[in-house]
Amino acid sequence: MAHTAPRTAIRTQRRATRPRRTGRRHPLVATLMALPLAALLLLVFDGWETVATQASSVGVMLGR
Repeated sequence: MAHTAPRTAIRTQRRATRPRRTGRRHPLVATLMALPLAALLLLVFDGWETVATQASSVGVMLGR
């Protein structure tokens, strides 16, 4: 147990010095992330209308 504290401190220090990503995600990446959820909604709720309604709502929320 006594040997774990120094390793934890080193790990914490490494995390603190790592640069954080800032900015926005590329629209293509966001689309690729959303497609599996859209397919799941299509299968679970059994209808294209539900998926289209959700996509439209998200588009309005994002202002597009």
